[in-house]
Amino acid sequence: MNRNHVVGGAVVAAVVVMAGLSFAAVPLYDLFCRVTGFAGTPGIAASAPGGAGHAITVRFNADVAPGLPWRFEPVERQLTVETGASVLAFYRATNDGAEPVTGAATFNVTPLQAGQYVQKIDCFCFEEQRLDPGQTVDMPLTFYVDPAIAADRATREVTAVTLSYTFFGADEANPDATIAFAAPVPAAAASSPEESLRGSHP
Repeated sequence: MNRNHVVGGAVVAAVVVMAGLSFAAVPLYDLFCRVTGFAGTPGIAASAPGGAGHAITVRFNADVAPGLPWRFEPVERQLTVETGASVLAFYRATNDGAEPVTGAATFNVTPLQAGQYVQKIDCFCFEEQRLDPGQTVDMPLTFYVDPAIAADRATREVTAVTLSYTFFGADEANPDATIAFAAPVPAAAASSPEESLRGSHP
């Protein structure tokens, strides 16, 4: 009987430990992807190195998770950019719901092997975004494509990459969450996002 108790206790302990490791693995895997570009996750950089003369097409994709009453889309669907050069793009979000909603964006790059060469300098996805009912905001994304993409055997034939962002409803009950209160789009701005985009249309 004592042996059965020992074995049962060991099994329960093993299950608890495995469950704990599985939860811990999620943020560790996310950190690993952000640092290495694994699984199509873009990297983060302080600044762009400067244009290298190699052109590449960047496409922008947007999705909204079920249950989030937002419209979310890129202002420009596609740009042709120079590797190494800083690029400014915008995504537009509208809260179609009757209540203020906070959202958080996840991101990915395809083809997956190109993810490590897309470096974000600044992004709306770094923080949660709160929209009031009926509010529309233009959210900036600043990035560059590392010129090394042309030297890597796995990516040197890549001529286009797609940046995909998906907004989910954020957990507003989390006191540690950082919320960026997005400002409404000015009615008479000096320059529109379309005029601010850097890059040439294909």
